[in-house]
Amino acid sequence: MLRAVDHVQLAAPAGSEPLLRDSYAGVLGVTGIPEPPVLAARGGCWFAAGAVRLRPGVEEDFRAAGKAHPGLRVEGIADYASRLERRGARVVRDDHLPGYRRFRSEDPVGNRLEFPEPWE
Repeated sequence: MLRAVDHVQLAAPAGSEPLLRDSYAGVLGVTGIPEPPVLAARGGCWFAAGAVRLRPGVEEDFRAAGKAHPGLRVEGIADYASRLERRGARVVRDDHLPGYRRFRSEDPVGNRLEFPEPWE
């Protein structure tokens, strides 16, 4: 029986960890968490916010994910969009998902991120 998503793995280029740490912690409000040493040696970084786990990992032949993406459900969607825009990220809003406000953007290495918030 499938119980939950344990984590979302995103690809990142080598050496992008400082940029990812700054963006993910500063904009998304997630906390960096330590990786097991054997995995930390491969590069990348891990983040958590409640039950949400994001793990950008170094990929040698990195290509940003333009379509595949995590959907990160938020509260206070306007605040998230504003924070991203202030950092120069593109924010594309749409109303195509019934029952939700949402927008998409990219992380600092170009991976697509989607932010839905249910209408209440």
